[in-house]
Amino acid sequence: MKIGIVAESTQLPIRSALEAAARMGAKGVQVDAVDALAPDALGGTGRREFRTLLRSFDLELSALNVPVRRGLDVAEDLQPRLERVRKSMQLAFDLGCRRVVLPCPKLPEDAAAPRAQLMRESLLALAGFGDRIGCLVALEIGFDPAQKMKEYLAGFNVGTLKVTFDPANFVLHGHDPLANLMPLEGLVEHVHARDARSVGVSRGMQEVPLGAGDIDWMALTATLQVLEFDGLLAVEREQGDTKFADVANGVKFLRRFALPG
Repeated sequence: MKIGIVAESTQLPIRSALEAAARMGAKGVQVDAVDALAPDALGGTGRREFRTLLRSFDLELSALNVPVRRGLDVAEDLQPRLERVRKSMQLAFDLGCRRVVLPCPKLPEDAAAPRAQLMRESLLALAGFGDRIGCLVALEIGFDPAQKMKEYLAGFNVGTLKVTFDPANFVLHGHDPLANLMPLEGLVEHVHARDARSVGVSRGMQEVPLGAGDIDWMALTATLQVLEFDGLLAVEREQGDTKFADVANGVKFLRRFALPG
């Protein structure tokens, strides 16, 4: 396993974020496909230059994240949203990571409901495109138990739909992250290293710096090794006033558990 960071968690411009990642000793990064790195903003020359920039810092691009305001199960502006994801998949292929991270909404209870049909059609469209160009969709999960997600994805019979495992997502939605990792054998394509803990009955659960939460990282990384996960653990911090320091400390923290990569 290799340790990396989510570039946006540093709150720095992309070049400075890559430089910071290299100084932290990270092996790779996840970046958002927005602004200067949006598919429509980055032409052929820009894509070559970004790959060169990554090499200059000895970093790999582990995944391209595609932020979306609405899920794949929402009809409003769905086709433009799918087209944006497809363009991001092509960008991911051109940049060499061949992997996009896409948020997965809560799975529908009724497979015949309109929302369920929209989601299925959307995922089939993206999976088909991924098959053609050679790019995976790594759905960021956590709303539903892993076994339910595994059974849902098995119904597609495709190899381009995988998952991004974020243990904090499972904690925040009331699931045991460790118990929900083994059922995802063969599906975990990318990992967000985020932590969370209970902060009392009234306040529920909240994200905290890596190592300060309820997640057993020794057991989690050991399980990832059992699953033969050889991807990147991307340290991420979404909340708090000291995100940069939390990410840097998170990289140091994970070095205790991850095998050299």
